[in-house]
Amino acid sequence: MSSEALQVAKVYRHLLKAVKKHVAKEESKRHFIKYAAEEFRNNCKLSDPSSIQHKIKLAENYTLLLNGVHHHKDLLFSYNIAVDRSDEMKRVLGKSAASVGLQLPEVYQP
Repeated sequence: MSSEALQVAKVYRHLLKAVKKHVAKEESKRHFIKYAAEEFRNNCKLSDPSSIQHKIKLAENYTLLLNGVHHHKDLLFSYNIAVDRSDEMKRVLGKSAASVGLQLPEVYQP
């Protein structure tokens, strides 16, 4: 496999990962994943190397944008004191417990 094909595969994998994580969590938004896959399949037939590099750069930039917007939203949410942060704290505690191989018990709510 050529280095260009490896680069395209890497960009494609990162883009799909970002779309799945930040956009297409819900079943109703799965068409974003299909759209990204179709675009990569359609553009792999391009013969102009500069056009391919341009499309790869656009995909990289969009991936960075998705990750950056999500991170920015998390930061804004964490700095806002007026918002109920119990869900965020549960998520942070769950991630901390998971990092050492533990799992928090489910809390019973009547």
